[in-house]
Amino acid sequence: MPAETRGLRVTRAVAAGFDGRSAAALHPDLRTFTGDLVRPYGLPLREDLLAEGAGHDYGEMAAGLFAQALPGGEPADLLILAFSSPDVLPAAPASLRLSRHCPGQPTAFAICDQGSATAFAALRIAAAHHRTGGCRRAVIVLAEQSALHYRPAEPVELPAEHRAVVLVCEEAPGEGMRVRGQAQPDGPRALRSVLDEHRRLGPGAGLLLAAGLAAHGSAEGAEAAGPGQPFTGVWTLLADRLAAGRPDAPLLVADHDRRLGRLSTLALP
Repeated sequence: MPAETRGLRVTRAVAAGFDGRSAAALHPDLRTFTGDLVRPYGLPLREDLLAEGAGHDYGEMAAGLFAQALPGGEPADLLILAFSSPDVLPAAPASLRLSRHCPGQPTAFAICDQGSATAFAALRIAAAHHRTGGCRRAVIVLAEQSALHYRPAEPVELPAEHRAVVLVCEEAPGEGMRVRGQAQPDGPRALRSVLDEHRRLGPGAGLLLAAGLAAHGSAEGAEAAGPGQPFTGVWTLLADRLAAGRPDAPLLVADHDRRLGRLSTLALP
């Protein structure tokens, strides 16, 4: 008799916005590190933001969400912190600090510098780690903060608020989640590709679209994230959907990074 197929899939999620700032945003190391980072590119610092201490610490934001995401202290085997905008503690390994707050003290690391595709890359890594037999539960922390402490070389969309989303991925019977990424510089073509993949999931499948992707056209039956949270918006939609108890039908989550020309999708069976 063949062994039962077991895959990793997102089973729950918690999202929260944060007001105020972290004490780390006033630490002089932030100015020193950011200045060293941008100096080769000739980009000026945002002295106003550094002076007022704008910004939030990703580790501080996410640590308080673990009790909701992992009720009863359920242990995790893997923790991945994924972000697209810089943390206010750039010299400190926030993922390692988070692992000490996460039940099970999981193996932890961070992933960044892939735009909105970073979240999907973290899920792909978790699924690959599960296939090695070393991960029955993974925690993915997605975070963004609204302060950018230098002036970028070209206009970028900044988050409207500090926000963190914790995704819990668990081993379950059946097919696991499928994460895909492809180069696609054209936004309308990216949306058409997503709609084709959504149709292949069959009648009744759900569709969650990031705000930038949804701006390229209408999609019947889709839920679209509102503007203002370029990295966590669509994942907040997923958290709301799972909290409402609607995970039974297949679901497709999609985002398109215009600047990097990257289309990413997550299919949950």
